Amino acid sequence: MPETIKLRNPITFEGETVSALTLDLENLTGSDLIAAEREVSVAKTGNFNVVNEMCKDYQAAVAARAAHQPVEMIYQLKARDFAEVTLRVQGFLLGMEDSPQDGTSE
Repeated sequence: MPETIKLRNPITFEGETVSALTLDLENLTGSDLIAAEREVSVAKTGNFNVVNEMCKDYQAAVAARAAHQPVEMIYQLKARDFAEVTLRVQGFLLGMEDSPQDGTSE
């Protein structure tokens, strides 16, 4: 189910005000994740042995795909909004949104 994140600090992107971002993470495919990985390849970031799920560039690329927006729009988010969006993606990628709240596992 898509999740809408209300931005604390709306931005203007390509002449339009963006005050919320809807992420449809559940409908991403493996192809989407591979494409996001390619966007942030070693040639682009210079990072080696990065765990993609912990990499802000990768999280931003996944968020862009989930929001059907260019990654440049994600990069323009103010720091607090960018952090919230990328943390939501990270939680999704690591399966943390399905974790029990008390820290125990079944």
